[in-house]
Amino acid sequence: MGRKMANRKLIRLSQLKSKLATENLEEVDWVTFGVIVKKVTPQSANNGRTFSIWRLNDLRDLNECVSLFLFGEVHKEHWKTDQGTV
Repeated sequence: MGRKMANRKLIRLSQLKSKLATENLEEVDWVTFGVIVKKVTPQSANNGRTFSIWRLNDLRDLNECVSLFLFGEVHKEHWKTDQGTV
């Protein structure tokens, strides 16, 4: 893990909103970690394609969640991932 994190900045999910407002993260190699705290039943978009929505949290501030939308191959590969997975 140390090798994979070398030269990268860790941003907690609960800090993401404020960091996006105050820093130019496009110029930084950053990572975040989250736990799937809620999954919405897969839905169909207007174009007929199915997608999933996950609510992610870093377990530091349970009021701060990030919604992650999964489309295409990512949805097909990961939509069955269990709630509680990191």
